[in-house]
Amino acid sequence: MDKLVTARNVSKRFGDLRAVDGVSFEIEKGRIMGLIGPNGAGKTTLLKAILGLTDCDGELSVMGLDPFRQRRELMQNICFIADVAVLPRWIRVSQLLDFVGSVHPTFSRDKAEQMLARTKVAERRDAKVRELSKGMVAQLHLSIIAAIDAKLLVLDEPTLGLDIVFRKEFYANLLTDYFDEERTILVTTHQVEEIENIMTDVMFINEGRIILNRTMDSLSDDYVELLTSGERADKARNMGPIAERDVFGKKVMLFESVDRQSLSELGELHTPSVADLFVAKVKGVSA
Repeated sequence: MDKLVTARNVSKRFGDLRAVDGVSFEIEKGRIMGLIGPNGAGKTTLLKAILGLTDCDGELSVMGLDPFRQRRELMQNICFIADVAVLPRWIRVSQLLDFVGSVHPTFSRDKAEQMLARTKVAERRDAKVRELSKGMVAQLHLSIIAAIDAKLLVLDEPTLGLDIVFRKEFYANLLTDYFDEERTILVTTHQVEEIENIMTDVMFINEGRIILNRTMDSLSDDYVELLTSGERADKARNMGPIAERDVFGKKVMLFESVDRQSLSELGELHTPSVADLFVAKVKGVSA
């Protein structure tokens, strides 16, 4: 099964609010999809639908199953990490490993122990979760998740509140210990820069609608930034940039599907970052 998640005109209402508004997309196996959106854009609602935690209108299939009606079967092949505070704070590290081993049939205690051996958690197996730093809790959580033979890993702001060292380690360990061509990762985060180099695909959501859904490799084909100034900036502006900003007295303009040869005569061309492209697309939609 190449398509792990398939959505067709999926919507979810809360009273008069349409949190998810007729979205359609596919996520293939062996991919790392970044779901990026501002607060209140519909990210969490969409994740809950994929995890079977809420029903929705339209057609939604995850690994060939209806996530809401077949959630028990689905959860055998899905792992989920949100804020690491979800781990029970009263339990000891060794007890947590015992518990997961007793309830999840595909959990490998040996693999979890091997991953923990590379962290400071290995020295505190008798400590309770509340006695660990937040970074250590994240390491513990990821070690457990990576030791479960699941096909889909859903991450909702997994490094929220962690310092930069632990955030870097978290994503490095994620690629080393979990990801392979048979597994898929769906991640949401506001720290776009930190996952830009690991994503294979990116999807922007705003006000419940998908405003961009592309592979990372294809972004440079359609989007380009121009660094320019003076009269050349005026000429470039006539070519219809989707965004413009000032940087040290010069203009940075972002273009979509434009003739690059003509544009190159007006200044320096660069590939935009995902964060800059996201801001441009959201402001364009909101304008």
